[in-house]
Amino acid sequence: MDKAELARRIKEVAYLEGDFLLRSGRRSKYYLDKYLFETEPEILAELGRRLADRVGAHVDKIAGAELGAVPLAAATSMACGKPYVIVRNKKKDYGTSKPIEGRLEKGDVVLLVEDVVTTGGQLLEAAKTLEEAGAKIERIVAVIDRGEGGRENIEAAGHSFESILTKSDLGIG
Repeated sequence: MDKAELARRIKEVAYLEGDFLLRSGRRSKYYLDKYLFETEPEILAELGRRLADRVGAHVDKIAGAELGAVPLAAATSMACGKPYVIVRNKKKDYGTSKPIEGRLEKGDVVLLVEDVVTTGGQLLEAAKTLEEAGAKIERIVAVIDRGEGGRENIEAAGHSFESILTKSDLGIG
């Protein structure tokens, strides 16, 4: 699947119009429902391959924040053969009470993956949790950059950022 076909398929299954409140607190006339594209096997497999292409030889782990980035981290892990970890949005208060699920060692170099980026707030929280655990964020890669300040916020925090697609690639003005 080439980039144009991937963009077409994602828009076809996940683009919704209406009045939506985003995680950032902003309102939007459109919504890209990550669960609709991440639950389509051919799209998820293609995203796993494309994210795996961005895994350098020195990357030890793939990381994704719950809930939306977990399928992406798993698909990337399977495509590149490197383990993944799940970054919790908030520490659970039962069981092991860990903020990160999976095996993360101090000094691990991590590729942090995300579904849709608006302001980058959740990504920055996940990156902070990983760094507090002793990991080094090699880079952050999103499936879709909405072009609403996320890249700038992530880069201002000192992280390298890229996206597979932008809203322009999806034909969203």
